[in-house]
Amino acid sequence: MQKARRRLDTADRRITAVLMASPRASWRSVAAVLGVSERTVVRRAAPLYQDRTLRATAVRNPALFPHLVPTVLRIRCRPARITAIAAALARRSDTVWVDILGGGDEICIVAFIEGPDARNNLLLRDLPVTAAVQSWTAYDLLKVFPAGFAWSAGLLSEEESQVLWPDLTRPPEVLSPLPEDKPLIDALVEDARMTYGELAHRTGRTPRAVQRRLHALVEAHVVRLATEVDLALLGVHAEALLWITVDPGAWEEAGQILSQHPQVRFTAATTGSSSLLVAVAASDLSALYTFLTGTVGALTGVTE
Repeated sequence: MQKARRRLDTADRRITAVLMASPRASWRSVAAVLGVSERTVVRRAAPLYQDRTLRATAVRNPALFPHLVPTVLRIRCRPARITAIAAALARRSDTVWVDILGGGDEICIVAFIEGPDARNNLLLRDLPVTAAVQSWTAYDLLKVFPAGFAWSAGLLSEEESQVLWPDLTRPPEVLSPLPEDKPLIDALVEDARMTYGELAHRTGRTPRAVQRRLHALVEAHVVRLATEVDLALLGVHAEALLWITVDPGAWEEAGQILSQHPQVRFTAATTGSSSLLVAVAASDLSALYTFLTGTVGALTGVTE
């Protein structure tokens, strides 16, 4: 396997932005959004998946899978072992994302853990016996604000974004996952760009049945398709995780405002001493400062 590349040019970045918004988009659809030829998209995008610069996956909606325990962990550990511990956490099947924080001794992980017993095993068995782990704090995710899913690193125009995300405020259709959906969802987590033929082989369904069910699961927010990429390749050079304390009456308004900001890629309400967890991706420290003073500073109800 080739190594993931260290640099993307402007065209690569814009193609990546479309694939972040629409992970299963056809090459023709990507070309139509950007106004370029389909051949250009194929020539540039296909190698990005081959060398793992891009990875298509899927994330289950814990609100529709009652056994899942959506958890945020802040783990302090010895700096010499932090990379190895972060890599081990990233390999867990229930991990959504992992960040090593700037201080060099703390990891933040979001995981949708398979039930209370698995959560207890992680917190009361696995972490305590890991010698390099010094302490940890666990929070439950109460709500994830979906507007942040449309984040495109500022690489797409408002018109292009509207084509890809016409209305994030529209309530999804009501649909409950079925036991027979598990093979399909597991395949999408492994590779959300599998062809319908490949998904049919994995699930024992026909390609047409797989297409209909996949579309229904995505439209109903049962699963969210996602494209993973190193944000630095998109021109993001200042990332921050903010734990913000907000008066209870202002949680919803603050979460909605922050999740719709173009520099915010994830917003969730949490239990614990803080109210909101916000992942910010800015072009540089000056842009991050402007976000903190102009956007966060202007919110009502923020106490810390």
